[in-house]
Amino acid sequence: MSDAQRIVQTAPVPPGALRAYGDLHDRDVNFEPVGWEQAVSDPAWHADRRHTRLPAELPGPPRPGGPFEVACGLLRTYEVADPALVRAVYDAAAPLEGRDMLLVGRFFGLRFPMGVRIGGVVDGPDEMGGAPVHRFAWHYRTLEGHLERGQMDYEVVKYLEDGRVEFRMAAYSQRGPIRNPIVRAGFVLFGRRTQLRFYARASQRMRTLTAAGIADGTP
Repeated sequence: MSDAQRIVQTAPVPPGALRAYGDLHDRDVNFEPVGWEQAVSDPAWHADRRHTRLPAELPGPPRPGGPFEVACGLLRTYEVADPALVRAVYDAAAPLEGRDMLLVGRFFGLRFPMGVRIGGVVDGPDEMGGAPVHRFAWHYRTLEGHLERGQMDYEVVKYLEDGRVEFRMAAYSQRGPIRNPIVRAGFVLFGRRTQLRFYARASQRMRTLTAAGIADGTP
């Protein structure tokens, strides 16, 4: 596989975004990570959490081609993000743990390249609230040059006893240093609204695309 074939765009991005993606490996995380519960109690952070019920499957381990497997595939390839709001560029051959990803935010005809780094990958049996589950989860943290500072956690959970499947998001964030005064003003006015819209659309896309993946038999 050539380098060009390895690079995935979840939807077409400007050529400049591809060049910006190539610079990410030299950048560090732009904040000191904290726990989500700590962020909730600190007014310096916006802290959010969303749970979405997906189609259920039979109890027991995840079924091949079932809702859990389909949803994990959508999360792994970042198709959960609505390309009308955010598009991503990443190396499909790179391990998920430690993978750099360039997010291209879209707002009123403007494009904002924002680098993140994936970590915290989990895929296997676990326990939640005393119930046995199977979890696929990862987070990304913002890199230097991002408009924000913070962490976004994603996970797909199957409850083994009753077959429930859920998609979960948790995030904490704050505005990063933005030199351009116009961009800074726009972020102050519309950034939070756009952030909440992203959560809502990601939840809806995960429900819709998971159901579609089950219907056409494509895990």
